[in-house]
Formats: sequence, structure tokens, C-alpha cells
Amino acid sequence: MAETGNEICVFISSRDSTCDECKRRLGKSAWVTVSGDREGAEKKVQCLECSDLEHLDFLPAGDVALTRRAKKHSPLWAVVLQWSKRRKRYERQGLLVLPEAIERAESECLADSDVRERKRARAAVSREAEDRVFVEKFTARIRDHYPSIPGGREVDIAKHACLKYSGRVGRTASAKDLDEDAVRLAVLAHIRHTETNYDALMMGGVARSDARAQIRGAVDAKLSAWARKI
Repeated sequence: MAETGNEICVFISSRDSTCDECKRRLGKSAWVTVSGDREGAEKKVQCLECSDLEHLDFLPAGDVALTRRAKKHSPLWAVVLQWSKRRKRYERQGLLVLPEAIERAESECLADSDVRERKRARAAVSREAEDRVFVEKFTARIRDHYPSIPGGREVDIAKHACLKYSGRVGRTASAKDLDEDAVRLAVLAHIRHTETNYDALMMGGVARSDARAQIRGAVDAKLSAWARKI
């Protein structure tokens, strides 16, 4: 039967086929092996039964880990190939392996999946704890620099600035070090969007630079007021 290296190959036929050994008509899309690949040798088509591969089950390609494990657990296996008219070449469709090899591989992959899920859960809890501590520290720094900020605003600012994966100032390197500039930028953003008509100007089509220029006085005044010691 046809082999690629040490691999037994099974071909999905694209035309009517007949087994040269048992003489059974296989029809189109039959799964066959081809023997006699040596130069000058007559090529013969064999069905899976005559190739002694009928006891194997098909495992479609797609899951690399499952395929690798099933192959490892199956003493006999074959590569399933089909001709691609578009690419003008044979392409792998999957493997034929022992049924028990597939079951064993699936069990191992499922166990790995459970392990990965538990790791993700632990990591999520750890990140949540780290975020909570970070927000608390960021909130404290806002209070230190802006003692007259209205009650509760510092918590909202810290949470908004520290959202995961947001790219906001709370996630910059300076914010992680609780840098004063990062705290100031977070407070400025809050004032800009909640204490002025900046958003309305932007929605009205005013250019960003012009909108910021129009509200700069109000923002600076509010920032100074919040920075005053009580």
C-alpha cells in the first residue's frame, strides 16, 4: 500500500473505483490504498477491508493535541488524503486510528482542559485581588493630591482609570508606580467629561483641540479647587 516515509496513506477517491483484490465496486469517494508505487510496478487499488485497515476509526484533522495523542496510542494508523482541485495537491483530512486510541486521547485532552480551566480560574482570582489592591492604592493617592474632591469621586476615577486592558492612564507604567502625573491625568479626564460641556462640544462637531481649549479654564479652576486642603 502507498506510504509516505513511514506513513500508510489512505486516499479518498475522486472517481469510480474498484478494488483490484476483491473486485468489489467501491463507487465514488471510496477510501482506498494504492500499492505498487515503485517505478515500473503495476499500481493496484485496495479497499480498506483488503488493506486490513477496516477496523480503524476516522479522526478528522483540526485538533493537534488530540491527533498527536491518538497516533501515539494507536499501534497501527494511516493518514487520510484527498486531492484538492484548487491547490492541485493531496491534503491531509485526518487519521485512521484504533477506536480505543481516540477514546484515550480524548480523555487525556479533557483532563488537560480541566487543568487549564482551574489555572485560569486561579489566575482570575489573583488578578481580581491585585486589581482591587491597585484601585485602593490609586484611590488613596487621589485623596492625597486632591483632598477637596467630592466624596466618592476618587473611587469612581480610580476604577475607571484602572480597568483591565483599557489602555487608560491607570494602566500605564507611571500609574502602576502611583506617579503624580498619572493621578493628575485621571482626575483631569474625569473633570473634562463630568464637569464641563466637553462631550457636547465633541458631539457638535467641534475639533478636539478646539473643544479642549474652550473648557481649559473651567477644568483648571475645578482642579485647583479640588487640590485645596480642607
